[in-house]
Amino acid sequence: MAQNPRKGKNALRRVMITALSTVLVAAGGTAFAEIVSTQPASTPSFNGPVYAVAYGGDTVYVGGDFTTASDGGRIAARNRLAAFDARTGALRDWQPAADANVRALAVDGGVVYAAGDFDTINGESRDAVAGIDGASGALTPLRHTVLGQPNAIAAGNGRVYLGGRITGVDGAPRANLAAFDAATGALDPNWKPTTDDTVNALAVTPERVYVGGGFHRTNDVRSTLRLSAVDPATGALDRGFAPKPVSQVFALAAHADGVYAALGGRGGRAVSYTREGQTRWTRVFDGDAQAIALLDDTIYVGGHFDKACTTTNNGVRGVCTDGSEARGKLAAVDREGNLLGWAPQANGVAGTRQLAASPRLGAVSAVGDFTVVGGVIRKRYVEFHGVSPRLEATPAVSGPVPAGGNVAAYNFDTTIADGTFDDGSGHGHLLRAVTRNGGAPRLVPHDAGHALGFPAKCAGDACPRLILQAADTQELNPQTRPLRYGASVLLSPAETGRGENILQKGHANVGSTGGQYKLQVDGLSGKPSCGLSDKNGTVVHVARSRISVADGKWHTLECRRTGPTLAILVDDRLESVTAVPATLSVDTNQPFTVGGKGVGQNNDQFHGTLDDVWVKVG
Repeated sequence: MAQNPRKGKNALRRVMITALSTVLVAAGGTAFAEIVSTQPASTPSFNGPVYAVAYGGDTVYVGGDFTTASDGGRIAARNRLAAFDARTGALRDWQPAADANVRALAVDGGVVYAAGDFDTINGESRDAVAGIDGASGALTPLRHTVLGQPNAIAAGNGRVYLGGRITGVDGAPRANLAAFDAATGALDPNWKPTTDDTVNALAVTPERVYVGGGFHRTNDVRSTLRLSAVDPATGALDRGFAPKPVSQVFALAAHADGVYAALGGRGGRAVSYTREGQTRWTRVFDGDAQAIALLDDTIYVGGHFDKACTTTNNGVRGVCTDGSEARGKLAAVDREGNLLGWAPQANGVAGTRQLAASPRLGAVSAVGDFTVVGGVIRKRYVEFHGVSPRLEATPAVSGPVPAGGNVAAYNFDTTIADGTFDDGSGHGHLLRAVTRNGGAPRLVPHDAGHALGFPAKCAGDACPRLILQAADTQELNPQTRPLRYGASVLLSPAETGRGENILQKGHANVGSTGGQYKLQVDGLSGKPSCGLSDKNGTVVHVARSRISVADGKWHTLECRRTGPTLAILVDDRLESVTAVPATLSVDTNQPFTVGGKGVGQNNDQFHGTLDDVWVKVG
């Protein structure tokens, strides 16, 4: 990071950066969200449908109705089950063989749990459900006779949960749901909730097992239509969760504040439900949503749709009546329900059948019946990579960061007569307060000097607004040159919002020119991000931290653009890197702002405390 303009804390260090392809298309005021690349990674192809996918560490496991996998031109026998390296796409030597369809997978504690239509695996009797060692492929003691067809399997809380159209296990009655002890494989005699029709999806948390499908009652309670929650240990209905999906539920993804559901019906829907079952938002598509997964603050949706509707209205056969955006079998939505620009475009009729996400790898996998994704051949499986862990970084730029050289620096310790804040770089780019509704600057003691406090969180047009603004100057336009900028930030969990600007020059709105560079804190999770957009376009390239800074402690943030890369550092640690065009140029006549983009109602107001804001060009 560049020399701190007041405290001079930083010693020489070396930063390793690797170029990756995390790109977000967003309108100017929209909060940045973590999102994987639209370009498919190198992965195996399969000669038949793939129905199931799950991550286990650095390995991806898939199941379906295939008999071979193609890896870099090499064809290998894989009978309905396969595994490969999540980073490179190379097939693992893991090849248990099922004699019929594998419809669902879950991974827990080094064991791969499979459910489907099979009678045997590796020639041994395993009726519809099995546990398989994730390294050797050997079978575990999980062995039962299941009457019916399982559709879903999930693991957690020391159990393996099974759902489908099931009437019994080992002669014991079960109504579409069952559970097994993960350690012994024994049928759980106490966990036996019931539904009156098919279960398609399960999602497990420590407090709940969410159940989705085409049923009308859970535990014979009438108000539990298509989506319900039961106790993970007893199976008792959780009456505190009472959603009312408008159509059949095909897939679920749980999160701390509720659950996301993929629905069919007239067109398809992705819906966010609170823990009480209230609908937060709904995204509508022109075909069934069959798969859903959560990675950081982005919800990925798959199905056999071709378009995402711009409103919640659709008509006959799901046709969007108020406009649409092309989204072939795959789409992404932020935590507020906004459709994101991620659009890899897959082909096929059935499309995407299941999705899986790996927070550890920052990756998303999709399986189904497609054969082309993003214009390249990807037969029935595709993976999209995001930001690699820091330990995977390889040197691209390194060396000591030179001290000084800032074109703007503000420590908020000194003001001049009219109340503006002095520019410690010596370039004379004074910051002047722009306020609305009484949003006056507030000096806060910090170290031997002061920091600047911003207005508290508030809803409505009457809320206090405050930004600091420097006049437009060519010195603050990096064009294609190297660029570094940053600030020290103090932010509590209660001060986060949808998006809070720390500093910004330029805009990325449709119709704007000149480009943009920006540092902000995204969403309630409080993760900082760096953004760059070109003077001739509205694509915002984003490097986003995978850790939050909303913990009530001071943190130093730095954005660094060097040639074809944009990186974000938190407390001198490289957090993520994204690829940017080497020709990307920021050359805007917009003013430089701190704390927000303006003083209007939706100004991305910062609500915490800032110190040591700086910009270095060249």
